[in-house]
Amino acid sequence: MRRICVFCGSAIGARPEYRAAAEALGRAIAARGMGLVFGGGAVGLMGTVSDAALAAGAPVTGIIPHGLVAREAANGKIKDLRVVASMHERKAMMAEMSDGFVVLPGGYGTLEEVVEALTWLQLGIHRKGVVFVDTLGYWQRLMGMLDHMMAEGFLKPEMRATALLAPDPEAALDALDGFTPPDVPRWLRPGEE
Repeated sequence: MRRICVFCGSAIGARPEYRAAAEALGRAIAARGMGLVFGGGAVGLMGTVSDAALAAGAPVTGIIPHGLVAREAANGKIKDLRVVASMHERKAMMAEMSDGFVVLPGGYGTLEEVVEALTWLQLGIHRKGVVFVDTLGYWQRLMGMLDHMMAEGFLKPEMRATALLAPDPEAALDALDGFTPPDVPRWLRPGEE
């Protein structure tokens, strides 16, 4: 693992534990000698995780669509800030540049990003792990929904198992390190998604 892509909210959340988990993840990435790839914003948990990673000495790459540069207040502390044309380009570049995904709490954007990463894993577009940091049980209801999808025959058990859950950032990085991708055929190639 060289670079970890982090999906997380552009809001800070209602509880201080969310911010603390984002800070801990940024520090843990740096402590392991890895780099951070993220959405490029200076606000919310995005700003928190990137600031913590930078302060701890990790290389940080931010990727942000030009339309969000002002809204998400692109993090000007980052030397490697890439401004792209669209959200699709942002997500594709984040996936291409990283070796695995860690998911902190967030809203629609975070959910959309991680579901796409899981879908791309299912389609064989990439073979990278996806781990949710379950701060205060934040992702429990989503895990229940995934279990329901599996029980109802819409999600195969081997694909349900790819949505990993960890109690904290250190455990999330350990889970990524030990991830073995499922043996699935390659349905699509990058760029065909």
